[in-house]
Amino acid sequence: MLETPHVAVGAAIALKIPNPLISIPLAFASHFILDRVPHWNPHFYTETQKLGKPTGKSTTIAIVDSTLALAMGTAVALTALPDWGRVVTILACCFVSVISDQIKIPFFFCKKRAGFYKKWVDFERSMQIEVPFIPGVLTQLIVISTAFLWIFS
Repeated sequence: MLETPHVAVGAAIALKIPNPLISIPLAFASHFILDRVPHWNPHFYTETQKLGKPTGKSTTIAIVDSTLALAMGTAVALTALPDWGRVVTILACCFVSVISDQIKIPFFFCKKRAGFYKKWVDFERSMQIEVPFIPGVLTQLIVISTAFLWIFS
């Protein structure tokens, strides 16, 4: 799943469950639950196997998605001002909701393709339920919309 839906859910969890001892672990766990929702992703692994690195198109999609996720998570967190404790909890939940994907960056972009990184990428790939582009993006838009309905309810 792209980063934006993960961050939307992480932010929603933090807003609805302000206790960081509960919300942060839940936001982390939500990553693996969401990866079981049928979705579309750029094909970093296949491209890396064939070409030695992800394509420029996939990299651009990831950069745009990560930038959108960062902006969205920050915007949601800032709604909690002046309560800096809540801001930090929301940002922490956003961060842990995507850390599982971010750990894979060295595998794809720094050629760290052995040991821990290889095992983590294989584990993450085993969790994914990927579908074609249209239905896969649609499910992610539904996840984001549902998270925002939860955030603003």
